[in-house]
Amino acid sequence: MITKTPATVEDLYHIPENGKAELVNGEIVRMSPTGVAPGRAGGEIYFSLRVFEEEHDGGCAFPDNVGFIVNLPHRKSFSPDAAWFAGEAEGMKFAQGAPTFAVEVRSESDYGPKAEQAILDKVRDYLAAGTQVVWDVDLLSDDVIRKYTVETLTIRQIFRKGEIADAKPAVPGWRMPVDRLFKTRNHESQENSTLNSQ
Repeated sequence: MITKTPATVEDLYHIPENGKAELVNGEIVRMSPTGVAPGRAGGEIYFSLRVFEEEHDGGCAFPDNVGFIVNLPHRKSFSPDAAWFAGEAEGMKFAQGAPTFAVEVRSESDYGPKAEQAILDKVRDYLAAGTQVVWDVDLLSDDVIRKYTVETLTIRQIFRKGEIADAKPAVPGWRMPVDRLFKTRNHESQENSTLNSQ
């Protein structure tokens, strides 16, 4: 019988085309590129966190495709869609430790019973690894942001359109309007045209 050698963190540094991947159950789990709406939503969250970082201490904002090394029995890394990290954030290697705040924005393939369970399992992994707050962002649901903490894993906090979301206690003082996740260039251009015509 041929025994497959488990993948290691070092293997993550050699993913072809520097693709996005995580190390789960001894295997490299590749992640497909996302679509326009989830990509822009993740970018909006990162941008908001980055602006907050400029004015506050306590952590660093990270965009998509940054690796965070953890030491769970079945998982050795995360690569969230956006994150806030209170640990050491220097050098060319992956960040050591779980993100303090992690964002997972659902793509087109993240729907259905199997996908729902996978998302919840990943949220549990984040929290077990030390992440304080996880956002499950679902642009197709009225419940746009599901906020999870260790204390609220089974009773999650919901943020909807028109509301202001937060990531307390992971990023104290930071808040973001949910509506910003739905801004498009066409919408922004129309707003600018209206302003310029006044």
